[in-house]
Amino acid sequence: MSTLARVSLSLARREMVRFFRQPQRVIGTVAQPLLFWLFLGFGFGGSFHPPGMETVSYLEYFYPGVMLMLMLFSAVFSTITVIEDRDAGFLQGVLVAPVSRLAIVLGKVAGATAIALLQTLIFLIAAPVLGLVVNPASLGLVLGGLVLAGIGFSTLGFLLAWGMRSTAAFHAVMMVFLMPLWMLSGALFPLDTVPVVMKAVMLANPVSHALVIIRAPFYTEASQLLRDGHYLLSLAVSVAWAAGGLALALVRVNRTETGLAPERVVPERG
Repeated sequence: MSTLARVSLSLARREMVRFFRQPQRVIGTVAQPLLFWLFLGFGFGGSFHPPGMETVSYLEYFYPGVMLMLMLFSAVFSTITVIEDRDAGFLQGVLVAPVSRLAIVLGKVAGATAIALLQTLIFLIAAPVLGLVVNPASLGLVLGGLVLAGIGFSTLGFLLAWGMRSTAAFHAVMMVFLMPLWMLSGALFPLDTVPVVMKAVMLANPVSHALVIIRAPFYTEASQLLRDGHYLLSLAVSVAWAAGGLALALVRVNRTETGLAPERVVPERG
C-alpha cells in the first residue's frame, strides 16, 4: 500500500472512531432530517398537487431531499473536526509531517463522506415503506449519487472549516450558506413550479443536480438513465462538483503550507 493511501485511510479511520465515540452526535444528525421529513411530509401532504405528480405524496417526493439533507448535515458536521484538530495541535503535527497534502484532504473528506453515507443508508431502509423498491443496478446509482453529494458537501465543509478559528462561526456560516443550497435544490418543491429567475438559480446549483441523480433511479431503470441526457448532465455536474471541491481543498492546504514562513534568526552583534 502506498504512503498516500495509508495516510488517507488512517485519517479517515480516525474520523470514524471519533464519530462512534459520540453516540449523541449520531442521534442528532439522524433525528433532525427525520423530523423534517415527518412534519413537512404530513403537513404539506394535503396541498401538494403539482402537475404530472398527482399520484405522488409529499412524503414520497420529499424522501430523496431528506436523504440529501442527511448527507449535508453529516458530511459538513464531520468536517468541523478540522477546527477541533487545529485547537488540539493535531493538525499542525500532520502538516509538518513528511506526508502528501493530498493525503490530508482525502483522509478528511473520505472520513466525512463515509460517516454521512453510513447514516443515510440507515434512512434508506424506509424506501420500501413508500413503495420505492429499486433493483441492484438502480440502487448502485443511488449510492453513487449519495457518494458524489457527500464528497461535494465534505469538501465545502472542509474549505469553510480550514480558515475558521471557532466552531460557532462554522455553524453560522453553514446555516447562511449551505442550507440555502439544499433548500434551492428542488428538495422542498419541484423546479417547474417556481418563477423563472428562481428556476435559473436552482439549475445553476450543483446540489440540484445531485438530487436528480439520487431521485431518478427510484423511478427509472438504470439502463434507461444511462441513455438519458438530463440525467447524464446532472451526473457530469455532480462529478465536476466533487472533483472541483477536492482540487480547491488541495490548493487551500498547499497555500497554508507555503504561507508558513520560518522564523527569521537575527545574528547577535559582537
